[in-house]
Amino acid sequence: MTQLSPNKKIYFISDCHFGVPSKEKSLQREKFFIDWLEEVKADAQEIYIMGDLFEFWYEYKTVIQKGYVRLFGKLAEITDAGIQLYFFRGNHDVWAFDYLADEFNIKIYPDTLIKELNGKKFFLGHGDGLGKGDNGYKFIKKVFRNKINQWLFRWLHPDIGTRMGLFWSNRSRIAHENHGIEKVNEAGIERLSGFCNETLKQEADIDYFIFGHIHKPAIVELNGNAQYFSIGDWIKYYSYLEFDGEKLEQKFYKT
Repeated sequence: MTQLSPNKKIYFISDCHFGVPSKEKSLQREKFFIDWLEEVKADAQEIYIMGDLFEFWYEYKTVIQKGYVRLFGKLAEITDAGIQLYFFRGNHDVWAFDYLADEFNIKIYPDTLIKELNGKKFFLGHGDGLGKGDNGYKFIKKVFRNKINQWLFRWLHPDIGTRMGLFWSNRSRIAHENHGIEKVNEAGIERLSGFCNETLKQEADIDYFIFGHIHKPAIVELNGNAQYFSIGDWIKYYSYLEFDGEKLEQKFYKT
């Protein structure tokens, strides 16, 4: 349980997908994100990164993926200042193992978490693979999480492995765009809303469900007084959530 100190807040952000569509544009968004971290550092007690911080991330034993120096420096500064960072693995950074924990003291969660924050009960997760349907992705998720497959991938040269990962990721993005990204987002919100209402049958006292994965900001009223917040992304919307201990709000960073 987290009890907020006076004048402190909790922030949630998701789906930055740093690494695309180009090095230059990704760096521009990364700097924008660092500016946001600098601003919220003034009153943040905890910050939750709800997955897909990177477009592709794989942790080799002794090699760190090139880039993100400014981002890593800011994350270290945040945790060194005593602000706790949480990271929920998304479908694009499912292979984040212990580097973020060891180097930056970031707490990593592979799946979902129910947590009480200032007397409110939160159900937290990236959101991928939850709810009915989407069976194709659920199969792929099992393949990616298989330890033998992870071990085999590690034997690829990092240049080859990273190129493969980005290629696969971009193919998935193009497929979604070809099928109409808005329809994909709406279907995802509907699927996760259904998951929330099913969960409430067993956990009726949950106040908020917070997920990333769906790149569209949304607030859905659920059964009872619960709400589902789709965070959005840091590609088109630059959206995030702010919890002051009493209310949870969807906000958008200045553009």
